[in-house]
Parts: sequence; C-alpha cells; structure tokens
Amino acid sequence: MKKLCKQYSYAIILIIVSCTFAFILSFQHHANDQDQYVKVTISEGDTLWQLSNQYAGKHSLSNDEFVSWVKKHNENISDQIFPGEEIVIPVSKKISLQTTELASAPEE
Repeated sequence: MKKLCKQYSYAIILIIVSCTFAFILSFQHHANDQDQYVKVTISEGDTLWQLSNQYAGKHSLSNDEFVSWVKKHNENISDQIFPGEEIVIPVSKKISLQTTELASAPEE
C-alpha cells in the first residue's frame, strides 16, 4: 500500500487540490447568487407583470420570462398574487453590454 501511495502521490495531491478548488468556487458562486435576488412584499394592485416593468433596469428578462421565473422560484405562486405576500425576484442579472457603435465621419 505504501508503494502504491508513493507511486501515485502526485496524482492524489492533484485530485485533492482540484476537489478543494471546486468546492471553494462552488461556495463563492452560491454566495454571489444571493446578491442577484431581492425579496419584495406585494402591495395592493401589484401584478407580476408590473413588477417586471418596475425592475426592468435590474434584470435582463422579458416580462414573460420574469413571470415564469418568479412562479418557478417561489412556492405557492399562481397567476394571482395577494397583498402581503413576500416573493423573491431576480434583480441584478448581468445585462450584456455588447452593443457596437460605428463611428462615421460627418458629411460636409
């Protein structure tokens, strides 16, 4: 057994380091996910569609995607929401800013 451990010591160390690194990254990713959501309390007259529009600058989802996400990630949410309910909504999804502008010379 000692000979086997000695022969594969580098591989064993590499596996242990890789697992530790993967665990640390997984934990950090989970901690960052919590920053991307906010809990809101529903007021009289609120709808999921209105919440989507209200927080439109803070998520990159369409209104339909937003409503589907909220229904999927909150228990007991149906098509109707009621005042006083607390729900979790996505608010800081990274919005891609990959717009390209071409500069042009002014016409004379």
